[in-house]
Amino acid sequence: MPARTVRILLVEDHPFQLLATQCLLKSFGFEQLTLAENAEHAIHSMCTATAPFDLMLCDQCLPDLPGLELVEIASRQHFITGAILLSGLPAMELSNLTLQALQRGLPILGYLPKPLNKDELSVLMAPLFQL
Repeated sequence: MPARTVRILLVEDHPFQLLATQCLLKSFGFEQLTLAENAEHAIHSMCTATAPFDLMLCDQCLPDLPGLELVEIASRQHFITGAILLSGLPAMELSNLTLQALQRGLPILGYLPKPLNKDELSVLMAPLFQL
């Protein structure tokens, strides 16, 4: 599946991080991006979408709901196929969150510390280029 047909939901409450991540995704050729600045907006976008999102990139520290909880809601409702957690938390905490997600059976591809590194993002998103 070419990158342009992959549907991505980006959930980030910091405007600069939202813009920077959007630009990074577009540099990879991803054009079907839906942006949300909090969990409420993300849930609304998922409920009104015509098909599940292939990927949700989600900040762990949202103002209205932890990212992992949003991933769980989205996964249980079949709104997403996969997710990547984003956060400025220490790597050990993010690793623990990823482990919790996998123990819950959530479709977590991994986590990325902020600021995002293009190469690390590329590695986690590699399966999307092979769909």
